[in-house]
This record gives sequence, C-alpha cells and structure tokens, in this order.
Amino acid sequence: MLGNDSDFSHNDTECPIWEWEPSYVLIPCIYLLVFALGLTGNGTVLWASWHSRGKRKSADAFIAHLALADLTFVLTLPLWSVYTALGYHWLFGIFLCKLSSYVVLLNMYSSVFCLTCLSVDRYQAIVRSAPGSAGPGRGPRKRGLWLAAVWAVAGVLALPALVFRRAIEVPGEEEEVGGPGGQTVCDMDLSPLGQDEEVQDVWLAAFGLSSTAVGFVLPFAIMASCYGLIGGTLSSHFQRRERDRRRRLLSVILTLVLAFGLCWLPFHLVKTLATLDGLGLLRLPCPLHALAYISHPYTTCLAYVNSCLNPLLYAWLDPDFRQRCRRTLSCRHPPGGRGGGAPSPEPSATPSSSNTRCEAQSFKA
Repeated sequence: MLGNDSDFSHNDTECPIWEWEPSYVLIPCIYLLVFALGLTGNGTVLWASWHSRGKRKSADAFIAHLALADLTFVLTLPLWSVYTALGYHWLFGIFLCKLSSYVVLLNMYSSVFCLTCLSVDRYQAIVRSAPGSAGPGRGPRKRGLWLAAVWAVAGVLALPALVFRRAIEVPGEEEEVGGPGGQTVCDMDLSPLGQDEEVQDVWLAAFGLSSTAVGFVLPFAIMASCYGLIGGTLSSHFQRRERDRRRRLLSVILTLVLAFGLCWLPFHLVKTLATLDGLGLLRLPCPLHALAYISHPYTTCLAYVNSCLNPLLYAWLDPDFRQRCRRTLSCRHPPGGRGGGAPSPEPSATPSSSNTRCEAQSFKA
C-alpha cells in the first residue's frame, strides 16, 4: 500500500513521532466510500461507453480505459480498508499483498498515461487540424496501439510492487494487533537486492523518485505543453463560434487532468520530501518530519479518491454523458424497426421517434 511504505523509517530516533488514532477509523470509512462510488460510477461509464450505438469519438476509448483502470483499483479498497482499520496488520497473505499493491501502481500509471494520451489526442484534433495545418490521420488502429502501449508500459513500471512486496512479520509488543509475535505488514522487501540497509534505502529511493518522475512530473509536463499550444491555437485560428464549441469540449478533459493533479500532487510531494530526507539530501526539521509522517496516509487517501471523481465530473460537466447514461440505464435498445425488422434508413424521423430509440450518443469530449 502506498500509504504504508518505508519512506518514514528514517530519523525516528531523532524525531519522535506519534500515531493519530482516529486515522484507523476515518481512513477505512473513506476507502469504503470511494469503493462504493467508484464501483458504481466507473461501472456506469464503462456500460454507457461500450453500449453506445453511435459513432465513437477519438476520446471515448481513452475515457473508457481510464474508467477501467479506476474500476480495477477500487476493487482492492476493501482489503486496504481492513488493513488500515487493524492498525496496518495484513491478514490476506502474500499473494493478495503483491497483487493489490501491483494494481495500485498499475492504476496510477495507466490513469496518468490515459490522460496524457487524451491531451495529445486533443492537440492533434485541434492544433494539427487548425486552418493551414495538415495533421496525420487519427483512426481506431492508432488509438488501439496507443492503448496497448499505455497498459504495457504501466504494467512494466508497476512490476517492482509485484516482485518486492511481501507480507512481512515485524516484532511488536503483546498489546499490539498482531499479538505476542508482532504484526504483519504489506510492505516492500528489498533484501534480494542486498542485505546492507543503506543499499536497500538507495533502491527504495530510486523506485520512489522514478515513479514520481515517470508517473507524474513527465506526463504533466507533456499535458501542460499540449494545453498551452491548444490555447494559442483556439485564440488565433478559429472563428468565435467554433472556438467556443471546442473550448467546451476541451473543458471536460482539462478538468480530469486538474483533478488528477490536485489529488496526486500532495502524495508525490510528501513522498519525495521523505525520500530526500532519508537519503540525507534534505534534512527536514523534526516538526515538519512528524507532520509529513502523519499526513502521509491522508495524502495517499486523497490520491485514491481520484478514482471515484471522474464519473462525477463527467456527470457535472457533460450533459451528453448524462443523457447517455439515462438512456443506457433506463431503456433497452430495440432490435429494429416495426415488427422487429431492420431500422428504417430514412432520415426524416421526427425528434420524438428518434428519442424513443434510446440510442446512446458518444462522448463529445
């Protein structure tokens, strides 16, 4: 679990720290709430997206896979909820420890990579298609290759959790949750890389800093560049009506990016500070070190909240998505026209007859 990494095992003798007991109740409650909202919301997004009868827009596939990544992750939250409620005592064995930790990192990487692809896709759709520009074609085959690359790269980058996470027995006092033998934590075990603790600390820092660089800093630099170029293009190359329409379409994706950044930035910031402090490259004052230690589980919790936010943002910002969900969840697609035959190809159907067909429109983002 990201919130129980060994980032804060340094300086504990120099800077005494204390546990905030309400965390063992508050955080599990938030996890279960995120689980319920994320399961319902992301499941609805996938259902509405994959049951669409209309022509799919280029952003639809990325949004669907973003929902798939979030849905896969929230399924692990009941395990983390129990783990936290028991004072970080892992009951579920080494296999689920490895798998759940792997899914957490897989979600982080695949989500930010999907958002990056959405940003690049909007760049190609707007900047490269601006008057006077000749951009390359964007088709289902290319989107499929992008998505395959997203999951392949995310899967490889998340492998350290699958390889080095273990259910580790740690000594403790009799009154602790684990009993006389201590408790079991689901944490990184880097002993295969060397028995020297300093070597293990360097490896742990390398994993942490590289995940922040590849899973947060670099993607956000790409996204910022794309949106900067998009803003300039919208201001100078399109008429006002077309510019306003494209801005509305862009606002949904931009809001998703900002939500991801606001949710994950505190986690990466606290983790980076702790890593640099552990390496001796940055010496945190004791009050700041204690504050970072106490806030680390909450920054992790905030990062996890992002997995249930996206469907709420779709519903808030995109009226077409709301209409799509209503039609998908409340109606069944008829097999055809009258008598079950093929639908009429005539384009002269009245609006009322079109609406009764419950045809889900594709995302307008």
